[in-house]
Amino acid sequence: MAAPKILFLAGDFVEDYEIMVPFQTLLTLGYQVDVVCPEKKAGEQIRTAVHDFEGDQTYSEKPGHNFTLNADFESVDVSQYAGLLIPGGRAPEYLRLDERVLEIVRHFFESNKPVAAVCHGVQILSAAGVLKGKRCTGYPACGPEISLSQGEYVQVGVDESFVDGNLVTSPAWPGHPAFLRDFVKLLGAEIKL
Repeated sequence: MAAPKILFLAGDFVEDYEIMVPFQTLLTLGYQVDVVCPEKKAGEQIRTAVHDFEGDQTYSEKPGHNFTLNADFESVDVSQYAGLLIPGGRAPEYLRLDERVLEIVRHFFESNKPVAAVCHGVQILSAAGVLKGKRCTGYPACGPEISLSQGEYVQVGVDESFVDGNLVTSPAWPGHPAFLRDFVKLLGAEIKL
């Protein structure tokens, strides 16, 4: 039996931890993970940024690692994927302008497949028009966007996640343990402690 496939939507200046940690964790658990970026092909790289919480009014940003894409955006067949993950960082602010990105997101919601978005990833969900009637979280600065798209912003701790139906969200990378645990549960994995 083939491993379930997970699709990541990413772009330049995606948050480093929010792409690296979920990518490696899901691979460790046996999932096939395809990371794509509009206008880029497998083997090309995207730049990442490290967002840190150092006591300022908002996060700081530092250069991260380059991330090598392993699939082509143009050849994505959404029917082949069991779930979608959208990391945060600055990439969502411009990825949400790409109509194909929004179509991909809508497919996962229309098909009731698991979707995970962390931090600013909810900006793409908001732009896709899929948050109406949904409760979710994200980086607090995205709360107004969630509300404007007729969703309900839920404030949780930075190390927590929130699940509503097929959607799991988290405010930022410190929530990865809860966020990824909830996502794989939505994918059908059984977590035993």
